[in-house]
This record gives sequence, C-alpha cells and structure tokens, in this order.
Amino acid sequence: MTLARNSWKPYWQASQYLALLLLPLAAACGGDTPESATGGEATPQDGGTLVWARYGDADSLDPHRTTTTLSWQVFDQIYDTLLAFDEEGEVVPNLAKEWTVSDDGLEATFVLNEGITCHDGTPFDANDVKYTAERAISAENPSVTSGAWGPITSVEVVDPQTVKFAFSEPFGAFIPFMADPFSSQICDSAEELGDDFGVSAAVGTGPWQLVSWTKGDEIVLEKNENYQNFGRPIENDGAPYLNQLVIRQIPEPQTRLAGLQTGELDVIAEPPLEELAAIEADDSLTNYVAEKTGQNVFFEFTVSRPPFDDIRARQAVAYAIDPDAAIDLVFGDVVKREHCTVARGVLGNDQAFCAEHGYEHDPEQAQALLAELGYGPDNPLQVTMLTWVGGNREKMVQVFQNQLQQVGIEADIETMDIGTMNARVKQENETDSGESTFDMMGWAWYDPDILHQLWHSPGAYSGYQTPELDALLDETRTTVDPEARLAAVQDAQQYLLENAVHVPLYTPGWLWIYTARSNVDGFKIGPFNRPLFNDVRLSS
Repeated sequence: MTLARNSWKPYWQASQYLALLLLPLAAACGGDTPESATGGEATPQDGGTLVWARYGDADSLDPHRTTTTLSWQVFDQIYDTLLAFDEEGEVVPNLAKEWTVSDDGLEATFVLNEGITCHDGTPFDANDVKYTAERAISAENPSVTSGAWGPITSVEVVDPQTVKFAFSEPFGAFIPFMADPFSSQICDSAEELGDDFGVSAAVGTGPWQLVSWTKGDEIVLEKNENYQNFGRPIENDGAPYLNQLVIRQIPEPQTRLAGLQTGELDVIAEPPLEELAAIEADDSLTNYVAEKTGQNVFFEFTVSRPPFDDIRARQAVAYAIDPDAAIDLVFGDVVKREHCTVARGVLGNDQAFCAEHGYEHDPEQAQALLAELGYGPDNPLQVTMLTWVGGNREKMVQVFQNQLQQVGIEADIETMDIGTMNARVKQENETDSGESTFDMMGWAWYDPDILHQLWHSPGAYSGYQTPELDALLDETRTTVDPEARLAAVQDAQQYLLENAVHVPLYTPGWLWIYTARSNVDGFKIGPFNRPLFNDVRLSS
C-alpha cells in the first residue's frame, strides 16, 4: 500500500522529481494519512456515498470473462479470494484461514473461515470454492484466465470447510494465484442467475454488492453489511464505513479533474499528467501513487503473416524505437524504462540481465534489416500500430510513430478501448492476410506465470508460439524450487527478448495515479494496484 502527498514536480525537473518522490513514498508505506487529508478540524463520519471516476468502464463483472484492469478493480470490490496479498505483496490467509501443499506439489488443501455469508444470504463454504474452480476450468466455457488455475485434475469437498485441489503435475504459481482477483470466489447460487450473471447481477462475499450497472456510465455498489475481512491490508475488519461506492466512467482526464474540484467526484484515477504540479499546490486535493503495480507495457507483433513472421522485421522495430527518449518527452519520471518481460517486483525482473538480451536504439541497424527484407526509402514498410485509450498512451505511440518513420516504417495509429483491443489483437493473430499490425499492450501480474499466460500455446491472443518456447514456459511452472524456477524464468525471458517477441517499453502504464479530495479519509492502494475503500470515511 502506498500513499504520496506533494510528490510531483514538473516533467522537465526529472532528476529533482525522482529524489523528492522517494521520500513521501517511503514515509507513506507506514499507512499514515496525510495531515491535510482530514481537512483540519473536519471529522470523518460513517455513511455517505463516494464517487470514483475512471477513463473507461468494465467490460464484465464475471471474473471468468475478462482480463481488463477496469473490470477486475470493480469485481475486486464485489468478490473475495481464498488468499490475499499483504502490504508487502506476500500471500496471507483470507477466506481460507490456512492451506497446505503436499510434498510432491500435487495437492493443495484449504480450510475456510466459518460464518462467511454470500450477498444473497446463503452460506459460503467448500461447495462454492469447488463451483468457482470447476466453472473456471470447464471445457465448454473456460475462464479467459483458465491457464492460471494450472493443471487441475479434481476439486474435492472434504467437508463444508475444507476443499482439496489435485494436479497432474506440480504447479508453482497456484498459491499466489489464489490471492489474485481473477481467482475471485463466486457463490454457487450465481448459477441461478444464468446470463444475467456478470452483466446485471453478481453474487460474491466481497465488501461491496452490486446495485446496478448502467454501461458506459456508472456502476453502483452498496456496502455488504455482513462483510468480514480476514486478509485484505486494511484496518477495518467489518463492513465498509461508506454506504455506497459509485464508479463512474469519464473519458477525459481534464473533465475528471474538474469534477473533483467542484465536488461532484471524490476520487479519480489518472488525473491529467500535465496538471500534477498544480494538484500538488492545491491543499484541497491529495495525490496517491500505486507502487508495486506489476504492470508492464510492451510491443507485441502479429506473426500470422508477413512481415512480422520474420524476426528481422520485429528486430527492426525494436532497434528503431527509443523508449528512453519517448518516456522523457511524454512522462518525465512518472514512469520508468522497463527492460524485462516481467514487471518490477516480480520474480525474474533483473534490468541488467534483460538489457543484455534485448535491443537498444540503433536506427542504422533497423534500416539494414529492413533493406534485407526489401524495404527502403522508395518502398517503406506499411503497418498499423494499435493501442488503447488513456494514460498518455496516444502520445507515446505518436512519438514511436515518428521514430519508426525515420527508419522507413510508416505506421498508422489506431486507438480503442481495451476490451475492443483485446478482441482485435486475437482477430489479427488469426488472420493470414492483409496489412500487418503490431500493438502496444499492457499486462499486470504478480508472478512470472504471466509469461505462460501470454505466450504458451495457444496463447492469450493466439500470438507467437513455438514448441521451444512452450518447453521453456512449461519449465517455469513445474519447477517449484525458487532458485531453479528463477533460472527457468530467465531462460524464457531470454528467448522472448532475443526473438523480439515481447519488446518491453515502460512501467507502470495505467490507472496508477489517483487524486482524491482532502475530505476523503482512509483511501488506500493495495499491492498490484488494488484500490481499497473499506477504511474510507468522508469528512464534512
């Protein structure tokens, strides 16, 4: 959990900004509320409604039907997980009060806390855990993150409070996955909701329950009076202090900031980056920064057709771009250059190792590779570059577009919402004709198993796949010893980097900066960018 107050400097003061940023962040790790956040003499009170605005909307409230941050930040409020991440990102008990893994790594057993109640009043027990897991790995309609559940062969209800998972082979990433929102536990009474589940209805055990969802506008949640917190990194063990949490979609960052200044909104994600210095000077506002986000923004390529089915075309892009210059121009020190295919704070993130196997800015080498492929000044390579809206990404791809043009790559830009982009990338990867595409994508994960999710056959989006890469990624999963697993992860990263499959760019990349009105007391951001509203009270 990380708070930051008065930590922003103008972009051009990069070195000074970094030094100043570190001190407030370090001080805030202790969980102290900024003095101005209580509004001086104002007293925080229970009740009321908090309005939180973001640039986009969820695409589903069903944890098995989406991979977007915009969605899981919402269903993280509605559902809970067997385990949780504490403030340091370590796995701790939650719905499950204890767990054991067999010596051979083929069984994992969870013992649940008693007295947990679903939003519809039904008791939460081992049958709900079994329902959730079997639904996630069903052959007919598996979760979009079904691979993260691992090679489960059976889920057994030992007794109402005990559930046992069996695996066909050891799976080192399973326990941390039980703390991630994509493993959110769904009450089995959701089956009765049919197609309404995740669209107009939801039933979980989380601190907030769904009231309504007006797509493209707002999601209204009300507090779960029966909520018990066993593991989230918050102080409040019971129901949230607020009565309602409203999550509103407002695409324009300036409009979000204006709503905050007028009091229409209470918390916003992604304030206008160019306004950070002004926000710092405004005592009525407080900036919060998510640390340990697990986010990685990178280039990936459509390899189902020329030219990116040839490594030289991918390498040409990697050599042509200058991420450091682009970051300085668009973000200053608000983000960092990323050299690895797993994010900072995740096992395997070693900037020196990754830089050794990746690509540095070398326009002449890019032009030489393009010439080998038959491209040159009179025959530029025509491609389309995709990305999703928000987070100054449009500006980043414009800078990259200019850098690519200088070596003879003409890239048209298309931006879209993240749900549309996910579908578009998969569609492009499954098409063997037409102008080729590549995209600036972002994924957030807490474990190097993200590489298996993205790149092991058949792949999250049907992208780059080879038997050699599959074998390397299999090794990252079945290896349980930490040192041996790290070595396996580095082997996989080396392959991805050297083959220009996954070209890392920067971190973090989206929804990592929040601004709140100073009368919002107790707002926190958990590890891996999980906004927590359980402790929030509003001062009058």
